[in-house]
Amino acid sequence: MDAVLLARIQFALTIMFHYIFPPLTIGLGWMIFTYNTRYQETENLVFRQLAQFWTKVFAISFVIGVATGIVMEFQFGTNWAGYSRFVGDIFGAPLAAEGVFAFFLESSFLGILLYGRKRVSQKLYWFSSLMVALGATMSAFWIVVANSWQQTPAGFEVVTEVVNGVEIQKAVLTNFWQAVFNPSTLPRYSHVITGALTVGVFFILGTSAWQVIKGRHVEFFRTSMRTAIIPCFAVIMLTMFVGHKHGHQVAETQPAKLAAFEGIWETGTHAPLMLFGLPDQDGEKNHFAIRIPGMVSLMVGGRFDTEIQGLKDFPKEDRPPVAISFWAFHLMFYMGMWMAFVAFIGVIFWLNKKLLDHRLYLKICAFTVPVPFLANEVGWVAAEVGRQPWVVYNLLRTSDAVSKSVPAGQVLASIIMFSLIYALLFGLWIYLLKNQFGKGPDSIESLEAEVK
Repeated sequence: MDAVLLARIQFALTIMFHYIFPPLTIGLGWMIFTYNTRYQETENLVFRQLAQFWTKVFAISFVIGVATGIVMEFQFGTNWAGYSRFVGDIFGAPLAAEGVFAFFLESSFLGILLYGRKRVSQKLYWFSSLMVALGATMSAFWIVVANSWQQTPAGFEVVTEVVNGVEIQKAVLTNFWQAVFNPSTLPRYSHVITGALTVGVFFILGTSAWQVIKGRHVEFFRTSMRTAIIPCFAVIMLTMFVGHKHGHQVAETQPAKLAAFEGIWETGTHAPLMLFGLPDQDGEKNHFAIRIPGMVSLMVGGRFDTEIQGLKDFPKEDRPPVAISFWAFHLMFYMGMWMAFVAFIGVIFWLNKKLLDHRLYLKICAFTVPVPFLANEVGWVAAEVGRQPWVVYNLLRTSDAVSKSVPAGQVLASIIMFSLIYALLFGLWIYLLKNQFGKGPDSIESLEAEVK
């Protein structure tokens, strides 16, 4: 058994399971804030009803997300000792900041949303919903800062220290702001947040559609669908635009990753966009390729004669795994197009006031619920696998970052243990959500009495 491969599998398992929840809570957080804002403006109790129901769904997901996120940071000290030694001076500040936002700002104001609506003024309640949304969003910022530094390191110098008679190299922070706002931070953060908003709004749309199909609390969930369809269209369009701009940054700072995404082997102009194909890393070619000539050059540089570096420009040992990078990126693209189609059709029905008359469309919305989650997951797979074989781009190889003292058998045992625990947590999440949807929202009558 290969300890490096097993450590990578364990980290992928834990982070991919955890990443079900942060995008959902970010997206739901901003929708809850929107509902509270609309209630503040109109005093229409339907918006208060929407805010309170989705706050309970938010809380369930937030708790599970926090529980699953703790494991990842422990792995830095167990499975990735070489990585921790190298980046420890850089990562301390952003991880501490993330903890402040997640556990203090977000958690404290979430308590007010859950238990304080009868005890605080409506303005403070509205402000709390804003702080929860901001807390979730800012928490993501510091995680993206840390990860982006691995992609495009800046604001540091590498020094050599002697520890117990052994020379080790480590990255030392020299400019905090350069490290925070390294070349990929803002493009990647924008893409992460728009992707999270996509998860939240499509979750509301799809789960509400399913409840309408099943005839549960129909009027409430009809209203919930109506409030989600325009945000779905707006957010998926924004996500695709931001993703396109992010691609410009990847082309500039990580050309090998872009070449793997697009299956480009030869450097040249008029680089084609491959809609489908089977990359062959050993043969350095693609099979069954369906291409749009010149489109990658046009998208990256605005001109067909923009030169794009091919994978053959890089030593074989420095190339990312092409097939995984290619398919993860393309699956993200395919799923984005599907969501855009679903949202566009929904807007047409919404404008014609026939959104809820089409049972087939309701089913499509319901079965689209997993799609934004999967799109976010494969997007991260593309980003992380596309950086390989580097854990810190061009500075530290993944094979040098793993802990040498942890045997493969122990890593495998922990993978099995985490898999069982996460299966139980996922089952618990589904059970709690099903129970919450079964209960439905608070009645308008109870909210009227509460307001009085």
